[in-house]
Amino acid sequence: MYPILEKKNLNNNVEEMVILAPYVARHCEPGQFIILRVDAEGERVPLTIAEYDRQRGSVSIIYQVAGYTTRKLSEKKVGEGIEDFVGPLGQPTELHPLKRVIGIGGGVGAAPLYPQLKRLSEMGTSVDVILGARSKDFIILEEKFSKFCKNVYVTTDDGSYGVKGLVTEKLKALVEAGEKYDEVIAIGPVIMMKFVSLLTKPWGLKTNVSLNPIMVDGTGMCGGCRVTVGGQTKFACVDGPDFDGHQVDYDELMRRQSMYKTEEAHSCKIGLKAA
Repeated sequence: MYPILEKKNLNNNVEEMVILAPYVARHCEPGQFIILRVDAEGERVPLTIAEYDRQRGSVSIIYQVAGYTTRKLSEKKVGEGIEDFVGPLGQPTELHPLKRVIGIGGGVGAAPLYPQLKRLSEMGTSVDVILGARSKDFIILEEKFSKFCKNVYVTTDDGSYGVKGLVTEKLKALVEAGEKYDEVIAIGPVIMMKFVSLLTKPWGLKTNVSLNPIMVDGTGMCGGCRVTVGGQTKFACVDGPDFDGHQVDYDELMRRQSMYKTEEAHSCKIGLKAA
C-alpha cells in the first residue's frame, strides 16, 4: 500500500493528493505519469505527476472527480493507502534552455504543465502561461505558476475571471501584439490542443502537446493508447506522452476517446448503486 500524506480540494471537482512513493519520487521527471489502482479490484488509471519531492519520497497527483474510480479515490483519507502506484512511466519531456516559452493549460491540464514550466524557469528560460477554464472555479495552480512565470494570463469561457474567451484567442492576441516565443507547450482537452496547434502551425512556432488517451497497462503491450503522429502509429504510454502538436491526428484521437463512453457511464451507475 502507498500511504496518503496530504489531500486538499483545489475546487469542487478537482483534488490534489500527495502519496508516499519513494521509488517514483527518486526517478520521475517532468512529463512522466503513474498508473494507480485504488484497491485490488480497481481499474488502472493513468495520472500525470504534478510535483515530486525526492527527499521526502513523495509524489503529488491532481485529478478531476469524474468517473467511478476517481470517486473512489476521492473517498480516501489522509493516512489511508492506495493499492498500486506504478511509475514513473512514459518519456520525460525534452526540455532545453530557450529564450522564451509560453505554456497553455486547459483545466486540469495545468497540473502536468506546471513541472515542465518550472523546470524551464530553473534552466533560465523566461516563461509565460495562459490558464483557461470554463469559469473561475476551474482555474487551478495560478498562485504556484505566479512564483516563476513572468506573466500569468487567465481566460474563462463565461468571463467570471480574467479575460472572457478561449486560450487560443489570448495567444493570438499576444503574438499579434508583438510578443515573441520560441516554443508553445499546450496541455489540456484534446480539442484545445488541436486548435492551439492549428493556430501556431502557420506561424512556424514549435508546439508540444501531452496526450492522455485511453491507457490500460502503461507499457505498450495493450495498444489501447495508440495514436497517429506524423502518419506513424505511436503509443502514448511508451513513446510519449509528449508529441509534436503539428503532427498529431487529433480527429482520430477524439474518436478513440469517445469509444468507451457508454461503458464509463455504466460503471458509474453500478458504483453509485453499490455505494
